[in-house]
Amino acid sequence: MKHIPRKRFGQHFLADPAVIEAIVRAIDPRPGQAMVEIGPGLAALTGPLLERLGRLTVIELDRDLAARLRGQPQLEVIEADALKVDFARLPVAPPAGKLRVCGNLPYNISTPILFHLLAFADGIEDQHFMLQKEVAERMAAPPASAAYGRLSVMLQWRYAMETVLAVPPAAFRPPPKVDSAVIRMTPRQQFAPLDVGDLTALVRAAFSQRRKLLRHALAPWLAERGFTGAFDLQRRAEEVPVAEYVQLAAQLQAQRAHK
Repeated sequence: MKHIPRKRFGQHFLADPAVIEAIVRAIDPRPGQAMVEIGPGLAALTGPLLERLGRLTVIELDRDLAARLRGQPQLEVIEADALKVDFARLPVAPPAGKLRVCGNLPYNISTPILFHLLAFADGIEDQHFMLQKEVAERMAAPPASAAYGRLSVMLQWRYAMETVLAVPPAAFRPPPKVDSAVIRMTPRQQFAPLDVGDLTALVRAAFSQRRKLLRHALAPWLAERGFTGAFDLQRRAEEVPVAEYVQLAAQLQAQRAHK
């Protein structure tokens, strides 16, 4: 039975064999590795991944698509919203005990999924995601660029990122109205151990009035928290490098711990 793509799930299914092969080649799945695919859809990537891995876990919210996938014995199907999945409870591969994550993320909830996965980065080896090209650009944007923002800071704190493939709308059925890209995200081994919530709140406050200097947007927020350190507030949020946001969050965290 033909599956009709559902707009509420943001469904656009990969259909170009050359693009599928290029994505699988970029992921480079190996037998015995523990991998989870988010949003397998019509299994365009699922089949080639399963063939190379031997076993695969998939997370699919659409119950009709989940039912189609359940017939394969080497496929573990989790019928759930990826935003509610505890990735720390999924099986990992010995001896490293790490999980690999991939998927063609629904464009309408790609950012929330990326933020959700931040909490599990310690247990993840790498992530390969198909995303709207604009989102991929924001993720990897450098400071002082138009695309640099909250998403850039939060993800660059924890991941090294590389765009590995550009994908045109014609590669999907139905074709989306935007270009896409596949991005590789590798959790950093060296990073400042921060509470995700603390950094999130800080960055949200900084970018809340993007066009104004930080003395308008961030200064009141810092004052409410009794911040006594030094920080240059005569800049706009997009001019501050990731490392400085991370350092400020660490100072706030340390100051709170000593109260």
